[in-house]
Amino acid sequence: MQSLLKFIQKYSNFLVFINLEVVAFLLLASYNEYPKSSFFSTANQIVAFNYQVGNTISSYFQLKSANEALENENVALRNQISVLQNQLEKSAEQSDYTYSHLDYTYIPAKVIQLTTNKHNNYLTINKGRRDSVYQGMGIRNAEGVVGIVSTVGEKFSLVIPVINTNSHISCKFTKNGYYGTIEWDGVNCKYAQLVDVASHISVEPGDTIVTSGLSPVFPAEIPIAIVESAVLKEGASYYTIQVRLNTDFRKIEYVQLINNHRFNELKELTDETD
Repeated sequence: MQSLLKFIQKYSNFLVFINLEVVAFLLLASYNEYPKSSFFSTANQIVAFNYQVGNTISSYFQLKSANEALENENVALRNQISVLQNQLEKSAEQSDYTYSHLDYTYIPAKVIQLTTNKHNNYLTINKGRRDSVYQGMGIRNAEGVVGIVSTVGEKFSLVIPVINTNSHISCKFTKNGYYGTIEWDGVNCKYAQLVDVASHISVEPGDTIVTSGLSPVFPAEIPIAIVESAVLKEGASYYTIQVRLNTDFRKIEYVQLINNHRFNELKELTDETD
């Protein structure tokens, strides 16, 4: 208390001056229209700015829940599309057998850990055995193929993404239906290699690569990559092809697990033939 009194006593002249300035300003704003309007205009701008800052901060913290709601909505729509496709395919006559007519549904999940700078990268998602996740389950996002579930825990699962040197994804060209395999050389997480493409096939930069539908992991026609370059060396039987991946693994956050309801049945048949 004594310190406060000493401070007021020491700076009393200055404090009186400040108070007089404030009173003079208020009187000027009250009895003169132009200063008065300027004062309130400035005050309104300050209040509006504060509201804008508040809304921006509020929107930032609400963004997470908005993204999750949007992802859940996307999954619901994709499930509806899957049901309609199944109904159409079951009613249509198919001359060639493929896995494209199998029953698929989708489960939303969030990526909680990932790597992009290793030869054997991985993802960890927040869904596990209690959410009906199983080993070998395909994963995609809004951009395209992400990877395949390798290990399943009770609440979490480990995923081998396309950018893993052990990943091999069956694919095809949309323009002609020729098949190939997407592999990764461990160099750049934006690019992969398309292998097993014979020399007699026409390949050009810009060609679209999608899932083949030849395995129960992924339905057909899910985007994977775009051909970046295709080189056919003299006398070679196969192309050397580099593709740009659709999925940006450095920005990936939400994914969708592809639940094939006949996966176990097909796996058992495959195991019996091995």
